[in-house]
Amino acid sequence: MTQTATQEQKPAFREVLSKEHTRRGKPPLHFADMTQEERVSKAQELGLARFRAKQLANHYFAHHDVAAADFSDFPAADRELVSQAFFPELIKEETRQIADQGTTVKTLWELFDGARIESVLMRYPKRATLCISSQVGCGMDCPFCATGRMGLTRNMSTGEILEQVRVAAWSMEAGEIAGGPGRLSNVVFMGMGEPMANYKSVLGAVRQICAAPPEGFGISARNITISTVGVVPGIRKLTAEGLPVRLAVSLHAPSDQLRDELVPMNRRFNTSQVLDAAHDYYLTSKRRVSIEYALMRGINDQAEHARLLAKRLNHYGDDWAHVNPIPLNPIEGSRWTASKPEDEQTFLDILHRAGIAATLRDTRGEDIDGACGQLAAKQGGSRSEEAKA
Repeated sequence: MTQTATQEQKPAFREVLSKEHTRRGKPPLHFADMTQEERVSKAQELGLARFRAKQLANHYFAHHDVAAADFSDFPAADRELVSQAFFPELIKEETRQIADQGTTVKTLWELFDGARIESVLMRYPKRATLCISSQVGCGMDCPFCATGRMGLTRNMSTGEILEQVRVAAWSMEAGEIAGGPGRLSNVVFMGMGEPMANYKSVLGAVRQICAAPPEGFGISARNITISTVGVVPGIRKLTAEGLPVRLAVSLHAPSDQLRDELVPMNRRFNTSQVLDAAHDYYLTSKRRVSIEYALMRGINDQAEHARLLAKRLNHYGDDWAHVNPIPLNPIEGSRWTASKPEDEQTFLDILHRAGIAATLRDTRGEDIDGACGQLAAKQGGSRSEEAKA
């Protein structure tokens, strides 16, 4: 059963672009950007045997290693050539912040063009989750989001996305995160950017994250989450892919009137269209959809909002969604603030009484720049912007 997707005439949604948007080139071509055939072809161009491409894949995906100078299975004379041709540096750590007794590590990365993005590695008792970025900035313009206030600078390449995963996997194995050596088990596309607005690179990364080594990192597709503010064509395309990844929809409001203010993309694809597409994803994938809902004091966190949200979700008549109310990590100087604890509990109670599965999101990084984009914004966005100052 679908809801009638009617929408009043509203101002057209336009992606907000940063002032740096038009001056960005393409990242260097990386091993992770190439198909297997392209890797073999490149190896042969360099005078290497075909089997060398598979050796490189084993180093990259199975051992999370790009230090070609130390590849003992490669002739010493070829190692520098391999390093330059296959493993140009795509992300460079600029700074990191550590929280939660060392189990949460937020890293600010500098890209080849001076742009900055963030990733967050969070270790829990039974899993380790990496939150990664898929764009430099974001064009969705959600007013309570630090990344949304930056505007979109550019899309990230598949290689840039995967390098965040590789480094985190290596860090876990090396025991750099509190708790000793471990394994990266989960990846969520909930960092900077709108994944569905960079669909090709994101799906290229997803396929390599979940493929078994030496074709990928071997992280189960069921442990990968792709988040979207509601880019309906992207949800439809993901549905057709047949990948058992989890879909997360950043809803944040149960009505079009309120969501138009909180999530400007709602002017293009309204709540009915978004929920219909999300429910169809559930029907096809048999995987419950996560409904992300940032609770904001006096804005969207009252009992009437919870009741309307429950009604909208129960409209479909099946247990298709899991709601994640999220205590807002406020941006400095913003009017959007976190809900009162009692309002958070009332919101949850109403959903539970309506039969909706709901879990208050475990907040990490409260003692650092926890909200996505805060650290990059504090550092000034990009090196090129600093050079002009």
